[in-house]
Amino acid sequence: MEVKIQSCHISDFPSELTTENYSIVVWKGSGVFSVDDINYSYEGYTILFLSPYQKLKLSSKSDEEVSVLLFHGDYYCIEYHKEEVACNGLLFNNIYLNPGIELTRENYVYILELFSYIKKEESEKHQFSESIIKTYIQLILAICSKQKSGLSSSSVSNEKLPNKNAVEFQKLLEAHFRNEKELSFYSDKLNITNNTLSKAVKKEFAKTPTQLINERIILESKKLLHLTYRSVKEIASELGFTDEFYFSRYFKKSVGCSPKNYREKVGISVVAKMSM
Repeated sequence: MEVKIQSCHISDFPSELTTENYSIVVWKGSGVFSVDDINYSYEGYTILFLSPYQKLKLSSKSDEEVSVLLFHGDYYCIEYHKEEVACNGLLFNNIYLNPGIELTRENYVYILELFSYIKKEESEKHQFSESIIKTYIQLILAICSKQKSGLSSSSVSNEKLPNKNAVEFQKLLEAHFRNEKELSFYSDKLNITNNTLSKAVKKEFAKTPTQLINERIILESKKLLHLTYRSVKEIASELGFTDEFYFSRYFKKSVGCSPKNYREKVGISVVAKMSM
């Protein structure tokens, strides 16, 4: 499967959705969804962006319809199209942001129309269908990237300043996650206790420092598996694991499959192939 649209009522939605594809999930109502066991509340019209092998659970106070667009990275590569649509690190693959967006009613209706156009093109499979479908996907990503970047800017200007310790932790994590996986390293660097750091980070990002450390390592692992031809052993070493097999167990515990199986299912990006 390269691209597919699925629709059902929330009551018929899988208890846990996990797939080797990129997923765009659209629905309305109120309730709670979880991505990789982190809970987020929602209200109104919601669109959610998931990378391969992220785990989604969805609950709602009403039995509305939910629609899912699935596309494989070989079909539409978000890395290859990053100049046109800056969605990688904004809609997808950002461990610090809520993966969902509250849509306006107009955008909700419009995106569902685009879903229906994609479904029609996918069923007809004429000469130009693939190009048309990719254009529709790009339009959805562009609309939502614009809205999410606007929301990020307004939240910075309108709300209280983010917690300094949480912001500094994020900077330290980005600089040291390959080699430093213990909470104490980061709290010592900031000259605060583990407990103080944990409270600040949880309040700012709705995740513990330990969860963010793990997610950052897994995010980089997925990136290297998908965007390079490096061996699992080389990737393990780059991420500070002296034992390739321990790295594989670590990865499988979080993702649900081994690094080798992840690469087989998700594939190696055209970006890696172009850089050879």
